[in-house]
Amino acid sequence: MEKWLGQAYDLLRRIGVTADYKGYTYAAYAVALCAERPELLQVVTKDLYPEVARRYRTTWHAVERNIRTVIAVAWKRNPTVLDHIAGGFLLDKPNAAQFLAIAAEALRREQADEDARRRTGCPA
Repeated sequence: MEKWLGQAYDLLRRIGVTADYKGYTYAAYAVALCAERPELLQVVTKDLYPEVARRYRTTWHAVERNIRTVIAVAWKRNPTVLDHIAGGFLLDKPNAAQFLAIAAEALRREQADEDARRRTGCPA
């Protein structure tokens, strides 16, 4: 989980989200959980948000609201980077589940690329 969490924080910073947003930590943890356990993307409201809320001692509603804020910030500050990590052009701001899926998949792709470089001995 910790490797995913560090990568999630890096990803959020690349898309323009900084630690001064409460949703920064919630989103990073949610993305890391989804990278580790992709099945959570099917039960975002039922399981993912409550799990994040328990970790940070808040409500799932607060988690959802703050992650929506993070998405709005990323969409406003850096939509081209969001397009890039999504692997295509986004016509509209992604909803929370879409954003989490895009970000988690980006982390898994980055990890697979890093693993492949390590196996072949190629530098980053």
